[in-house]
Amino acid sequence: MNIAIIGYGKMGKYIEKIATNRNHKISFCSDHTPNLSSISLKKIDVAIEFSTPNSALDNIKICIENNIPIVCGTTGWLDNINLIKDVCLKQNSFAFLYSSNFSIGMNLFYIINQKLSKLLYKTKYQDYNIEIDEIHHKNKKDIPSGTALQLAEIIIDNNLKKDWTLEHSTNDKDNIYIRSKRLGNEIGMHKIKYISKIDDIEIMHKAHSRYGFAFGAVIAAEWIQNKNGFFSMQDVLSL
Repeated sequence: MNIAIIGYGKMGKYIEKIATNRNHKISFCSDHTPNLSSISLKKIDVAIEFSTPNSALDNIKICIENNIPIVCGTTGWLDNINLIKDVCLKQNSFAFLYSSNFSIGMNLFYIINQKLSKLLYKTKYQDYNIEIDEIHHKNKKDIPSGTALQLAEIIIDNNLKKDWTLEHSTNDKDNIYIRSKRLGNEIGMHKIKYISKIDDIEIMHKAHSRYGFAFGAVIAAEWIQNKNGFFSMQDVLSL
């Protein structure tokens, strides 16, 4: 498989190593938005995009114009993601896969959080305040992280809370409180706390290296071949 890597930071370098070890060829690699001519001549089978919030949409549009399937892990640009979803659904000839977190463990964590929040809603016997603590490295630009937002949206979709906030208020029981920290070289930690007067329930995921994210992205790139539509990592893992 011929892969284009767009965004050649720490994640891009991990992806390059893993993809090469899985017998794929890196046919194009750039830390900047490619132009049409530079990428169209490379016969790319799939692009893996881990850039910045400011450049992600332009990178994706370039791939769409070249009809290159995209696996995207850039967060912080999701105000525009419905534009891409509409293109996928209307044209039915293009594949786009987005995940805020490609770690297989984190995607299992999403399912655990989904099942737990559903069960707590169904019981109706106990009212929980909900907090999400997340820690990432000091250079991560988006606060809260895309992963924290997805965890919060799962809870909101299951009707436990109405919204999320970064501002803590002891009287605001309708919202999820997200506490975000950016420290050193921390890879990623997410903890969800369901807190009541009777008991507390906590679940946590902690990444030890970027390998898990990069490995999941390469697996997603292999999976998206010969598909059309708008996908997530949940589709890849059939969860």
